[in-house]
Amino acid sequence: MFNIVLLEPEIPSNTGNIGRTCLVTGSRLHLIEPMGFILNDKNLRRAGMDYWADLDVTVYDSWRDFVWKHAKDVCFPEETLCAAGYPGEDPEVPPFSEDEAKDPQKSRIWMATTKAQKVYDRADFRDGDYILFGKESAGIPEEILMENKETCIRIPMAAGQRSLNLSNSAAIILYEALRQDSFRGLEPFGQLHTHRW
Repeated sequence: MFNIVLLEPEIPSNTGNIGRTCLVTGSRLHLIEPMGFILNDKNLRRAGMDYWADLDVTVYDSWRDFVWKHAKDVCFPEETLCAAGYPGEDPEVPPFSEDEAKDPQKSRIWMATTKAQKVYDRADFRDGDYILFGKESAGIPEEILMENKETCIRIPMAAGQRSLNLSNSAAIILYEALRQDSFRGLEPFGQLHTHRW
């Protein structure tokens, strides 16, 4: 199962569309506050249609909250963990070893950004990975990108153009991850309503 992470999303219809994409692909959605809308926004519901109630979605107070809650299962670079104050600030959170931090079985977090040097189809996605998208107006903060430069990926675009729509970008990259995983768990064919193939 793949994970789509939206860092401070601003436009409810984009989040609704991404939620619907997550549901139909069996993916999880993670939303990091602050958001530019409330979760019962009518535009969010309209874009997500009746899918939203069945969506696997988690909301986090901040980027720091997200990092802390996933430090044991996501392969964050040491710089990201340090910037988030993990594990040093909380005596209740036991530190983990360098081997645990670099465990090849841990999920990776891919940073989808127009500023990346690597095209998204060069990423080696595996089940359980997280794909992070920044807010519509500014993307992912450059400090986070610098901490995670090995996992920054981009969608190629015409020179001089700013960016694709957020929900389109999420669908493009998520479906590449699913393709690399042989669309495992998804229906391989469809059926006509009134005829047979």
